[in-house]
Amino acid sequence: MAMISEQPVRDMRPADVFAPAVVPLTERGAKVAEIAAADAEAVDREGRFPKAALDAAKLHRLLGAQIPVEFGGEGASIEDVAEMCYTLGRACSSTAMIVAMHQTKVACLVRHGRGNEWLETLMRRIAREQLLLASSTTEGNNGGNIRSSAAAVDVTADGVSLVRDATVISYGAEADGVMTIARRASDAASSDQVLAVFTKEDYTLKPTLGWETLGMRGTRSTGFELRAKGVVDQVFAEPYERIHAQTMTPVAHLSWSSAWAGIAAASVDRAQAFIRKAARGAGGQMPPGAKHYNSAKASLIKLRALIAAHLDAYAAREYDERALSSLDFQSSINLLKVEASELAVETVMSAMRACGLSGYRNDGDFTVGRHLRDVLSAPLMINNDRILSNIATASLMSTVPLGLRD
Repeated sequence: MAMISEQPVRDMRPADVFAPAVVPLTERGAKVAEIAAADAEAVDREGRFPKAALDAAKLHRLLGAQIPVEFGGEGASIEDVAEMCYTLGRACSSTAMIVAMHQTKVACLVRHGRGNEWLETLMRRIAREQLLLASSTTEGNNGGNIRSSAAAVDVTADGVSLVRDATVISYGAEADGVMTIARRASDAASSDQVLAVFTKEDYTLKPTLGWETLGMRGTRSTGFELRAKGVVDQVFAEPYERIHAQTMTPVAHLSWSSAWAGIAAASVDRAQAFIRKAARGAGGQMPPGAKHYNSAKASLIKLRALIAAHLDAYAAREYDERALSSLDFQSSINLLKVEASELAVETVMSAMRACGLSGYRNDGDFTVGRHLRDVLSAPLMINNDRILSNIATASLMSTVPLGLRD
């Protein structure tokens, strides 16, 4: 379990916050979740960035937790990240998704940035300054197809530049840096991609699309024209194809799924409280919604077990590039996103039916309207139909297991 030492807080500068007594990452995540929960309704209602929660995440050094100890971080594991996202998901959906996306970018930097002085310096900055990284993977009319880019990196004697029509950059205006995908060169195929990272002083953002949505309103996933300039070392040496298979997809799907599971768990909490209150008021007789509560609890158990199994599968293969790139693992980790998103929606819907009108209302102690609106984004975030279509061939080529543990 990742831990860090703590000393009395003097101000909001992350580097000054920690030193004698040991504070586990889980406890720090819980403290941030308390602040996120207190602000969640206002963040949703006003469609604003959850600044108080992210300031707390920086204060408690969550954003640099994955950075290796040698670069000033804690070397937090994928299990640590998943637990963090689950805890925050129970409190504020937008905060959890922002942290999940940031941690996915950091994971790419940690695994694929070693040996590059510029990227190693960025790791040190993230650990020291708790920089927040945004993600720019969707552009133009590609319909969310991450493995196809229109914009290309332009490499000259002076460095690199990029102009990108990014239809979505979540929390782009609030981030301290952005990690983006692009074609390797202007004459490269759309699938011949590289990953690049720029800090705030390297780029400008021109708003092109707003973010007036049903849910996940606090992620502020606005569209921008991204114009960036930097040095050649800000482009990762490894082809994006490898980064995508080994890190981007598995970490994104595990952290996103954990955030969605947290949202689902919060809805089950409310359904449980409602059923208990109704049963007490009826002298112990279970209300009609009890069966839907049972369904919500059952689907949440399935969801948590599904994520736990895939966390174990990724941890077992984390340093085996061949295993990570195998058809079986890639199919499985993509199906995790599909199954987890559907189970999360199913769980929240059952929780709402358990609470009845009290869950449908937007006020009161048992409302789950915000949770439902937020979790409905899950099947659409990299559309499930696109994923199923893309892995159809790989699934047909994979063998059907002969035993339960094959």
